[in-house]
Amino acid sequence: MKKEIDQTLTSLKNGNTILYPTDTVWGLGCDATNAKAVSKIYKIKKRIESKALICLVSSLEMLKTYISDVPKHAVDFLKTTTKPTTIIYENPRLIAENLIASDNTLAIRIVNTGFAHELIKAFNKPIVSTSANISGYPTPKSFKEIHPDILKQVDYIVNLHNEKIDPQPSTIIKILKDGTIETIRP
Repeated sequence: MKKEIDQTLTSLKNGNTILYPTDTVWGLGCDATNAKAVSKIYKIKKRIESKALICLVSSLEMLKTYISDVPKHAVDFLKTTTKPTTIIYENPRLIAENLIASDNTLAIRIVNTGFAHELIKAFNKPIVSTSANISGYPTPKSFKEIHPDILKQVDYIVNLHNEKIDPQPSTIIKILKDGTIETIRP
């Protein structure tokens, strides 16, 4: 796995896009602080830039670098959840502007295990994560279901095609000011 992490790191540092196994599904990714790389992801997915993407971090400490005020309710929730859960946070910073939604929010998931976790730790910056499908098409449940157009357009494909992953996208929630949880995607 170290060899794959090193090769993927080189690609990310060069502003390239990657196809990689996340903690949920195979994802398209790039450096979440590089607006040109983020634009490439939108182009590969044939997705309009106003439809925000998720980014991944490797720890609560990394999350706090990019979200200045992580709500206590979010921290409490993260301590109890066992399912990969993406939370929508307000007022992100140090992130590519075309990754931030029009209401100044950003969806972020902390990845605790596996290739994606090790990659993010080594990169020391957040990585974009969006399912490896063309917008409007179903999320591929395995590497072999990824559309050939995606495979042709991405700059680097992580060579872990048999990596065991959970073929379910993450739950997406927003924690309101009063602590109420609004489920965006179950």
